[in-house]
Amino acid sequence: MAGLRPEPTARQMRLGTELRRLREAADITGREAAAMLGVSSAQISQIEAAQTGVSEKRLRSMAANYSCSDEELISALVRMATDRTRGWWEEYRGQLPTSFLDLSELEHKATFRWDLDLLHVSGLLQTEDYARALFSTRIPELPDTDLDLRVRHRMQRRVILEGATPIPYKAVIHEAALRISVGGRAAAQAQLARILELSEADHISVRVIPFALERFDDTGSAMIYAGGSIPKLDTVVRDGPHGTAFVDSEAQLGVFRTLFRRVEAVSLDPERSRDLIHKLTKEL
Repeated sequence: MAGLRPEPTARQMRLGTELRRLREAADITGREAAAMLGVSSAQISQIEAAQTGVSEKRLRSMAANYSCSDEELISALVRMATDRTRGWWEEYRGQLPTSFLDLSELEHKATFRWDLDLLHVSGLLQTEDYARALFSTRIPELPDTDLDLRVRHRMQRRVILEGATPIPYKAVIHEAALRISVGGRAAAQAQLARILELSEADHISVRVIPFALERFDDTGSAMIYAGGSIPKLDTVVRDGPHGTAFVDSEAQLGVFRTLFRRVEAVSLDPERSRDLIHKLTKEL
C-alpha cells in the first residue's frame, strides 16, 4: 500500500466520488472497469477512494469506457485531477483539523458563495474579536495557541471577498444572529459595522430575515453553498454534531439551491437590510 495518500482532501475525495458515479451510471462493476482499463480492481478502488491520484489520460479513458459524453464535466474533472495548487491554507496542515483546510480549498476554487446563517454571523463576515469570542466558547476550552490559529485562519479566509479576485457572495442572516451580543457590546457593534461596510461592495449582497417575518420555519437549515466550475460540482457545507459535512449529491444540491432561493426571496432586500442593521447598531 506504499504511496497511498494517508488523508485525502475533500477535493480529492470529490473527484473519486464523481468517477464512481460515472461508473455506476454506466452499470459497470469495479472489476469490469479494471479489465477495460488494464489495471487491477484494487487500483480502481484506490482511485475512487481518493487514496491515489489519476492522470488526465487515464481519467479520459475511464470516462470513455463509462460512455460519458459530457465534455464539460470531463474537463472539470481533469482540472480537479491535475491541479497541484498549494494554497495559503497548507501552512496550517498538521495544526488545524483537516475540515478547516478543506473549506479553505473549496472557497479558493469556488465560482460563487452563498451563506445562510441563523444563530451566528457567517465566518467570512466576522471581525477578529467576534471570531475569537466564538472560538472561546468551545468546550473543552482551546489552548491559547490553538485559539490563535483558528482566528488567524478565519481572518485569512476573507481573501475570497477582499483579495485581488473576489467572488460573488450572498449572505442571508437571521435577525437573531445579529442581535446576539457575541464578545460584548463593543465587539457586537464593531461586527455590525463590519457587515455594513462589506455590504457596500458590488460583489457582496447581505439580506436579513427579520423577526417580523411570519411562518419562517427553516431553523435547521444553516449552510454554506459553494459554486463549482460547473453546477454538477457545487458543494454544500453544513455543521453537524460530529463535525463538518460536505454534501455533493445532485438531488441534495437541488434541494439546498431551492432552499436558499426561497429564503432569499422572503428576506429583506439589501437596502432595507442595511437599514435594519443600522437600527440594531444604535440599539446595542
